[in-house]
Amino acid sequence: MRIAVLAEQAADERRVAATPETVRKLIQLGATLAVEAGAGAGASIDDAAYATAGATLGDRAAVLADADVVLGVQGPAPDSLGGVKPGAWLVAALNPIGERARVDGYAALGLEALAMEWMPRITRAQSMDILSSQANLAGYKSVLDAAAAYGRAFPMMMTAAGTISAARVFVMGVGVAGLQAIATARRLGAQVSATDVRSATREQIQSLGAKPIFVEKVAGIEGEGAGGYAGEMSAEYREAQAELVSGHIAKQDIVITTALIPGRPAPRLITDAQVASMRAGSVIVDLAVEQGGNVEGSVAGESVVRHGVTIVGHRNVPSRLAADASALFARNLYNFLAAYWDKEAGRPVLPSDDEVTQAIVLTRGGQVVNPRLST
Repeated sequence: MRIAVLAEQAADERRVAATPETVRKLIQLGATLAVEAGAGAGASIDDAAYATAGATLGDRAAVLADADVVLGVQGPAPDSLGGVKPGAWLVAALNPIGERARVDGYAALGLEALAMEWMPRITRAQSMDILSSQANLAGYKSVLDAAAAYGRAFPMMMTAAGTISAARVFVMGVGVAGLQAIATARRLGAQVSATDVRSATREQIQSLGAKPIFVEKVAGIEGEGAGGYAGEMSAEYREAQAELVSGHIAKQDIVITTALIPGRPAPRLITDAQVASMRAGSVIVDLAVEQGGNVEGSVAGESVVRHGVTIVGHRNVPSRLAADASALFARNLYNFLAAYWDKEAGRPVLPSDDEVTQAIVLTRGGQVVNPRLST
């Protein structure tokens, strides 16, 4: 059983799909590991560390030769997979809807492409969930990015020269990233509030010491939406929420937006008029900027100033913490392979009737087989 680990070729991608820790663990399962030279450089892992862990190093062609499983962070271009054998697994975040042409390319190569971001949010798959592990770091980093762009202190400070008020931070969207943003901002001493369309998140917000901001007279989503995400809201709710948020956002120093709807553009949470209502020097961090943005005027890969407010739109935020993000991502992949490892077969085996299999397998036998891609 030969596992190949590729160096990432996407712009702004510094993560790697395996670390020396997971290389050792995969070898203990019975696999052999081949790592593309330089794959870990962006995450501060040198080739010697992989060699010490038991992997062989080589160029892409040598690594892919006879590979049974190919591990990546982002899905590689099909034309970069020359020499890969039909039937090999490709395990990575494949962005199946946004990169549909690539999925077709994987099918043409005869690969079994597994989209790890489509891992179902069920209890037994929590340790395999790349979205949660990476969103946790993104939420943390969003607060640090906000602090770096904000020209004032976060905590209240009482000095002989006078008192500095605590920064007011508003988190919009209370998923994994939002919860970590709340916790981080609280640790830095900010006065934190948060909102979400899912009414069940109120207690989570309060448990972290933040103030929940909710529409009271119009029903939101009760509990979780599909897969743990929020869904679309009624026009009545959106109108009521916009009115509530407009009054609240004008008083905030920092706003962090995290709202995403799987398979759709990010919902617009903040309008240009709401940006203009904030005082000069305020900061907005848009974590959804790569999916169209929660904030009107945000630009992917840039920090822009509108009405005196800095709108931060970093791409690939987890990659800005490449070492830790790689460690978590690599463990997610190891946990997945280990959970399905068949000792007798000497490799992982995915049962066709398994909930995880049905969710993540995109291509098999030269065909696109995932029902979510059938239209």
